Amino acid sequence: MDLELLYQRYVNDLYRYLFSLSNDHYLAEDMVHEAFYRAYLFLEGSEVDAVKPWLFKVAYRVFIDYTRKRKRLILKEKLDEQLDYRTPEKQTIDKDGLQNLLRLIRTLSDNEAQAILLCDFHQLKLIEAADILNLNLNTLKSHLIRGRRKLREILQKERSNK
Repeated sequence: MDLELLYQRYVNDLYRYLFSLSNDHYLAEDMVHEAFYRAYLFLEGSEVDAVKPWLFKVAYRVFIDYTRKRKRLILKEKLDEQLDYRTPEKQTIDKDGLQNLLRLIRTLSDNEAQAILLCDFHQLKLIEAADILNLNLNTLKSHLIRGRRKLREILQKERSNK
């Protein structure tokens, strides 16, 4: 498989997925490069049938690895959350529809958020998303339904508060 062709075809999809998980442009770029590096190492002697879901799985593993490393920094982040350094620019960005929706998705449980991001945003098949997350298909469907319901409730509460 030609890695350059794969990169050109899927770099934007992986970037959007990893950005939606991390909410950090530079981190998402780094994780995309790490995902393609891992893909390069694996694809050197192997063939993959469904490349897009496989790349998403690799990207998800990169994000999980990053999250595990980041757990050491939780104390500092919790302090920053308590201080809330919200600038007017940040408040304006938060009002933007997609940013607001991604923020709300991050309030859901990890599995619910992942299910929504993979199935609704990146339009992967349910079976592909279940494989990426190492979940049973029915479990993924449950997370997806619960996540969508919670997201609807949160959006309705926000609208009624405005």
